[in-house]
Amino acid sequence: MVIVMNPNATGDQIKKVIVRVHNAGLRTHVVEGESRTIIGIIGDKKAIMALPIEALEGVEKAVTISSSYKLVSRDFKPTPSVVDVDGVKIGNGSLIVMGGPCAVESRDQLMEAAQIVKAGGAQFLRGGAYKPRTSPYAFQGLEEEGLSYLAEARAATGLKIVTEVTEVAAVELVASYADMLQIGARNMQNFHLLKAVGRTGKPVLLKRGLSATIDEWLHAAEYIVNEGNYNVVLCERGIRTYEEYTRNTLDLSAVGALKHLSHLPVIVDPSHGTGKWHLVRPMSMAAVAAGADGLMIEVHPNPAEALSDGPQSLNPGNYMALMHDVQRLAEFLKNEVR
Repeated sequence: MVIVMNPNATGDQIKKVIVRVHNAGLRTHVVEGESRTIIGIIGDKKAIMALPIEALEGVEKAVTISSSYKLVSRDFKPTPSVVDVDGVKIGNGSLIVMGGPCAVESRDQLMEAAQIVKAGGAQFLRGGAYKPRTSPYAFQGLEEEGLSYLAEARAATGLKIVTEVTEVAAVELVASYADMLQIGARNMQNFHLLKAVGRTGKPVLLKRGLSATIDEWLHAAEYIVNEGNYNVVLCERGIRTYEEYTRNTLDLSAVGALKHLSHLPVIVDPSHGTGKWHLVRPMSMAAVAAGADGLMIEVHPNPAEALSDGPQSLNPGNYMALMHDVQRLAEFLKNEVR
């Protein structure tokens, strides 16, 4: 259930409602909106229904949430959320771009990639220090050494850092370096990991699982938000289907569906979504047109020598051309759509 407070409800009235709910053995999640406060109630349904919510002073109405993912739903928060990553806002109507190599391979490679990403106008540097790979013989990442290179690149360029964390034991270490923690597709339903990143309070980028439904994806986000961390951004990166030409099937309909079902920002990763560098530009343009809040693009100084995902990585020239096109499209849509 969601309690919607009156626009003129006082702080004391809000506090009394929260205390009343807690005294009934229930938990609350409070969201301060622009015009009113919303209080989400979680716990036993019978205890919730027994509360005289609408009789409490300062309460405008009580709304029952039918979906089992409550905190990330539009019923809980009708207006879109904006996730602030150390000054860079995702979901405020601007298009943000996260660019960089799939894996941090060396200091020189990452610093060169960071300068390219910065020059193109992106706001985030992406790069994996920990790499969960299908084959145990594939490059697994530089781990903390890679994290230190990411921090050095941030200091040199001002780009924010988003990087993947793959296990609970590494959460504290990765969080000490990163501005945003990424949960990869293979870990979307690693519930212990979701809870752990939720407790950090750091912004989280949650990628869709390899074969996950939208419902399962939103429930995964609920695990993070249920720990009190509302700074979650969803990332569509393609799902596994019977199609063999592309690496995955990029589900751009998910952008519209998520905007309808949830208040969380949504970005798209066309690099993993297609697995082919020449499809990254058209799918990026389509994602922007579909209403995505951002893009995650793999960029490598020399894709032919990449230790991970070279075929889907853009070289510097292709990246610059893509950024020019998506920025023009984003500006056009912003001016045309009222």
